[in-house]
Amino acid sequence: MLKDMFKKTYTLIDSKYKTPDKADEPNIPAGLWRKCNKCGQPIYAEDVRNNFYICPKCKGYFRVHAYRRIEMTADAGSFEEWDKEMEFANPLDFPGYEKKIEAAREKTKLNEAIVTGKCTIGGEPAVLGVCDARFIMSSMGHVVGEKIARAVERATKEQLPVIIFACSGGARMQEGIVSLMQMAKTSAALKRHHNAGQLFVNVLTDPTTGGVTASFAMLGDIILAEPGALIGFAGPRVIEQTIGQKLPEGFQRSEFLQDHGFVDKIVKREDMKSTISAILKLHHPHKQEDNGENTSFHVDNCSQPAGLSGKEKKTKNRRNKKSPWDTVQLSRSAERPVASDYINAVFDDFMEFHGDRYFGDDGAVVGGLAFFHGMPVTVIGQEKGKNTKDNIKRNFGMPSPEGYRKALRLMKQAETFGRPVICFVDTPGAFCGLEAEERGQGEAIARNLFEMADITVPMLSIVIGEGGSGGALAMAVANEVWMLENAIYSILSPEGFASILYKDSKKASDAARVMKITARDLMELGLIERIIAEEEPASAENLTDLAKEMDSAMEAFFAKYAAMPKEEIASGRYDRFRRM
Repeated sequence: MLKDMFKKTYTLIDSKYKTPDKADEPNIPAGLWRKCNKCGQPIYAEDVRNNFYICPKCKGYFRVHAYRRIEMTADAGSFEEWDKEMEFANPLDFPGYEKKIEAAREKTKLNEAIVTGKCTIGGEPAVLGVCDARFIMSSMGHVVGEKIARAVERATKEQLPVIIFACSGGARMQEGIVSLMQMAKTSAALKRHHNAGQLFVNVLTDPTTGGVTASFAMLGDIILAEPGALIGFAGPRVIEQTIGQKLPEGFQRSEFLQDHGFVDKIVKREDMKSTISAILKLHHPHKQEDNGENTSFHVDNCSQPAGLSGKEKKTKNRRNKKSPWDTVQLSRSAERPVASDYINAVFDDFMEFHGDRYFGDDGAVVGGLAFFHGMPVTVIGQEKGKNTKDNIKRNFGMPSPEGYRKALRLMKQAETFGRPVICFVDTPGAFCGLEAEERGQGEAIARNLFEMADITVPMLSIVIGEGGSGGALAMAVANEVWMLENAIYSILSPEGFASILYKDSKKASDAARVMKITARDLMELGLIERIIAEEEPASAENLTDLAKEMDSAMEAFFAKYAAMPKEEIASGRYDRFRRM
């Protein structure tokens, strides 16, 4: 009885539900399905190819082979490869190195870890270099360094921009000190390219580490990165072993690098070609006649008293009825447009860039490139928030040292490429905080004043709200300074002035009257060149009208300075302040 109790009874069930033989399985062609190495899910290979080699399920980025990357970036049929075959060398006679190179060549069908050449991107000519991680993790030995140096030298000679997609484990250990020297070689070639006024754009992909990060990968005039890419000097495992701590989530990823000021812009792979093409267009050498417009703009005498214009006469009585304290209140109104509103209203195709390349990206300063009537310009603005969350992100428009350093970086870049600079000033003052002092707030402001004094491209600053103290002046060392009618520009806030001189901050309205901080006061003192009238206080409703007036005045400004030699532009700015 017990024997029958444990008798096997699955025969019928097994015959009904038996697992089919492998011969009965559907025949799936090899390579049709793959497993995502990030999320582990099965994915259809064709979907991945059509999705720029991004997992359609977890959105993880797969590494891209060099020729695939070129296919995704260069215009069809335009790529002309340079230095495809270069002689191999084993400078240290490292054992087994030749076999390793031969195996990498056999696997990748490449001569070395980078492909270089010339192409067009969106119709724009450029020199392109693409690293391939399959070749010994795209480490940089002599041949890689030589190919990059040759490509950059040729680009300098032919006056072409350079685009390099970086991907590397760092220096190549098998070549020792010779590999280390490639860091200096590639950097030196790029310095000559920079001195020749040519553009270098670097795209950081996963991973970019070691000696490559510490050389050409971080020297771009503009540094782009793919989302989530690992970027750093020391690898995360090395850091964890050294400090004995677990690293935080997202450490050394693209987003971390942008937050800390070292990446201009994170660009999705599907947008990379159009972004690079737009950057190349924004770096065209430009003459005003290039845009097909009449360049004989009427140039107003901007230094004449603002009250002489027709619009100013209409508003004279209105101004006289308004007290300086009323103007202070209007300059601080939450209804006033912020810098980005004017940027988007006046300029076309604004592309924002981030970071000071030292410490961080300050939300209180926005900056980047745009077109003004077809002319590339650099635009920078002190930015206040429009709600509580945005104000916290923007620190209520009070820049930290990294904000001023970001602004100066963009100004110096504009000088390199001959672009005019327009600054929108709107701050209650530079941020007064422990961390700002630790990072050198005074030095950052002083450095801006020092460097802006002799920048050789036209510079225009427009005070659109509050122009508070040295925090405002650090973005207003310009050839001309304009103010909106209801803006203010002062040594400090009226409340602070009253506290210091009257020992009573409640006397701020009295302080505002004696401080001479309104646009009308400053025009009469000869400290600004133009007042932009506000028929009604600036707001979203009349932003278009204000933008039109700015646009018209800027046309005259650029026409005036277009014919001036660089030295005269800088000396004119010096003379402007020397008279004060």
